[in-house]
Amino acid sequence: MGYQALYRVWRPKNFEDVVGQGHITRTLQNAIMQDKFTHAYLFSGPRGTGKTSAAKIFAKAVNCERSPSLEPCNECAACRGIQDGSISDVVEIDAASNNGVEQIRDIRDKVKYAPSVTTYKVYIIDEVHMLSIGAFNALLKTLEEPPKHVIFILATTEPHKIPLTIISRCQRFDFKRISQQAMVDRMAHITREENVAISTQALEMVALAAEGGMRDALSLLDQAISYSEEEVTVEDVLAVTGSVSQQNLATIVQVMYDKNVQQALVEVDQLIQTGKDPGRFVFDLIYFLRDILLYQTASNLENVLERAIVDDRFKELTGNIDAIWLQSAIKELNACQQEIKWTNSPKVFIEIAILKICQQEAKQSESTSNDYEQLLQKISMLENKLKEMPKQIVEQEKIPQQQRRSTPSRNNYNVPYDRIRHVLTEASKDLVKQVRTKWPNIMETLKKRSAPAHATIQNSKPSAASPNFIILAFRYEIHCSLALEHKQTIELVLSEVLGHEISFIPIPEENWNTLREEYVKKQKEQDSTDTTPTIKEQDPVIDKARELVGEDLLEVHDE
Repeated sequence: MGYQALYRVWRPKNFEDVVGQGHITRTLQNAIMQDKFTHAYLFSGPRGTGKTSAAKIFAKAVNCERSPSLEPCNECAACRGIQDGSISDVVEIDAASNNGVEQIRDIRDKVKYAPSVTTYKVYIIDEVHMLSIGAFNALLKTLEEPPKHVIFILATTEPHKIPLTIISRCQRFDFKRISQQAMVDRMAHITREENVAISTQALEMVALAAEGGMRDALSLLDQAISYSEEEVTVEDVLAVTGSVSQQNLATIVQVMYDKNVQQALVEVDQLIQTGKDPGRFVFDLIYFLRDILLYQTASNLENVLERAIVDDRFKELTGNIDAIWLQSAIKELNACQQEIKWTNSPKVFIEIAILKICQQEAKQSESTSNDYEQLLQKISMLENKLKEMPKQIVEQEKIPQQQRRSTPSRNNYNVPYDRIRHVLTEASKDLVKQVRTKWPNIMETLKKRSAPAHATIQNSKPSAASPNFIILAFRYEIHCSLALEHKQTIELVLSEVLGHEISFIPIPEENWNTLREEYVKKQKEQDSTDTTPTIKEQDPVIDKARELVGEDLLEVHDE
């Protein structure tokens, strides 16, 4: 027999060989050992993640002569016959080419007959979402009332195309994309068994290019082995996959961030001249930028990186590059990716995207800085005006009463006293202490997210906190109005840093001091007159009335 591809030679024959799907293989093994497997299964997930392999292993396990056991023996007649396809009781159907009503009706007619050799008849229908509506309807009847000796395993990459009536009659297993490390470990084992010399970096590049599919990884590895000579190197893998090395990606990102347009264009031209696919280059660059952004957010996300290998150069980039610039660059490259799908000149659109990224960074930085400076100047000007207000009030008192009524008031913020009093009834020292502990982090995050919003609450301080609200005391009343203009942005950052949804209520510092003294005095009076809660205070009707009308308007009388 001629040469067989690696993915065929090393196709899993046991549950143990199915890489990265332990949550599924363990469940299936337990079901076999406890004799609790069902009549229909739906295996869904990306291509090359082991759906049909797991289906075939399951078919062997339930029909193995040594069953029940955690793994098929692969030695008995049933296991060997299912493996080589010589047993007619296990049928594998490709729904992409057998998607008509007739084929499903033929299955429906045959399932009533008992298996000829094995214990169970197993029908594995691959790419089941390709079936026609009529075929699904024909299959539905069989799934509703299946014979005891029949098991259906439906495999698909697009479960959303399957009717819900079919899905609801199956036990569903979602296969996930295989992690980079799991694929590297599996390929390292295979290359050792095949006596192939290959570097660890080359294996990592193959795993990156495979995008979570083990079959794709083995196909690419096969190509790289054929392309190489004595040892498979990173350059061999890059040549086969058309990918761009991380070193080149890091260089391009750095020169773009440094606004070195000329060098960035030269780097891209060299890559395309050496035969790199423009579409693949943009794809790799988007995911490389995404990995930098994720790693900046949390360095423990290393396992979910798509295109990056964490080395010293990568760590250096994550420490130097601004997150806002990364987000902007990703948006520009995503638009470029859409454009090059419909053009014969992809290089032109890539060059335009690079120019925009370099220029936009400078423009955005300058704009943000100007906005921040203007806002600080505006606040300073308003503070000076507030200092002059006492003089204006004295002068205004000299104006006749009738004339004063026609003068518009400068007060544009009404303090919501009732809301704040309600918050104080639910507030606690521990909650406000938690907010104050995280306040520097909140301010730093807000400054990165929105400089104008940060400026409006720069001189505020958390004065009280309940589970759902924070009372912020501001130096002047005008600051309260300015902060409310950025309410959505501020509350979003508060919720992210504190870990739960929360709102804020601004109040001038002078008003807060008065309200706080009033509340403390009222609490002391209440404690001195009534040390134990009465039945009325514990009455839910009274509590609800207090919530609706407020403490000031509520009067409770004994009957």
